[in-house]
Amino acid sequence: MRYFTAGESHGPRLTAIIEGVPAGLAISADDINKELKRRQGGYGRGGRMLIESDQVEITSGIRHGVTMGSPITLNVTNKDFKNWTSIMGADDVEEKFKSQRKLTKPRPGHADLVGGMKYRFADLRNVLERSSARETTMRVAIGAVAKRLLSEIGVEVASHVTVFGGIEVAIPDNLTVTEIRERASQSEVSIVNSEREAEIKALIDQTKKDGDTIGGVVEVVAGGLPVGLGSYVQWDKKLDAKIAQAVVSINAFKGVEFGVGFDAAYKPGSQIMDEILWSESDGYTRKSNNLGGFEGGMTNGELVVVKGVMKPIPTLYKPLMSVDIDTHEPYKAQVERSDPTAVPAAAVVAEHVVATVLATEILNKFGSDNMAELKENIARHNDYIKGF
Repeated sequence: MRYFTAGESHGPRLTAIIEGVPAGLAISADDINKELKRRQGGYGRGGRMLIESDQVEITSGIRHGVTMGSPITLNVTNKDFKNWTSIMGADDVEEKFKSQRKLTKPRPGHADLVGGMKYRFADLRNVLERSSARETTMRVAIGAVAKRLLSEIGVEVASHVTVFGGIEVAIPDNLTVTEIRERASQSEVSIVNSEREAEIKALIDQTKKDGDTIGGVVEVVAGGLPVGLGSYVQWDKKLDAKIAQAVVSINAFKGVEFGVGFDAAYKPGSQIMDEILWSESDGYTRKSNNLGGFEGGMTNGELVVVKGVMKPIPTLYKPLMSVDIDTHEPYKAQVERSDPTAVPAAAVVAEHVVATVLATEILNKFGSDNMAELKENIARHNDYIKGF
């Protein structure tokens, strides 16, 4: 399975094309829209979410609610484009329109300046419009298709926030994927422990008043995966490495961990490695899951646990100093519409990009033209693993 996304933040629409989804997968626009709505939610979201209520249009690859095995095309219309037609339209316009909303004061921490250098743009809006996190709309739409496939083979994926602006959330032990999903869905800040909800909301409110932004850490958990996804034989076949690339590719994400992650640097190996157990009913399992479900770049049957850190959004209402690229004079950076935080939304995006990687890996290993064949292949594999 592979995909491409296209579209600009204030362009007419966002598009995704997915190739390689087996025939026979039941999916509807409602399945995708439900996930798109989650991306637009969360305490602290701002004006753009009031303008856009993302709804997907499926224009190929699905007939009568079932995939056909051909490429799937998904579109999401940008309602705000009506206000940007002369600024972001594809046709040439008069010079006076070209200077409207021109961006020459790059924002520190954003792609503006380096992107302008790389592609030789005099107007940094050309960078902003594609580098915007608006692109993650289609990553969630693609991930919604992936999650439908995963659910058909018994794989669950959920996400939640573990650190919000420096406030750490205590995570109850032994939560299932279902429990994580249900608890996080009941929280406006996507946490599984409500004790710190009010404190986090107060921090978001104060941050907004200060014209500042805050980041955090999100966690994605996946259960029910077959053993042996990924491979140790080449560096680029390791599944945890593929997931790491996908997570860090999300706008504003700067790091990724699996299991206990960087805490492993502070403990001896005897406290980190997961002891191996065997029983006739369950086959091979682990006594703990410090390694986050991976050994040698392969799934080992335990929960996959992935954390990603999101930096604060770089667009500040009290902007930092920058330089005007036309004059080279110091100026405060340009201000675009922004939120004090998007960490809950980032958790949803991370959930969907991880789901996409997992679905892709499953299709690579159990390659099938249709869902019935895929389920048969996985069932045979699981029977073999249990009897190993």
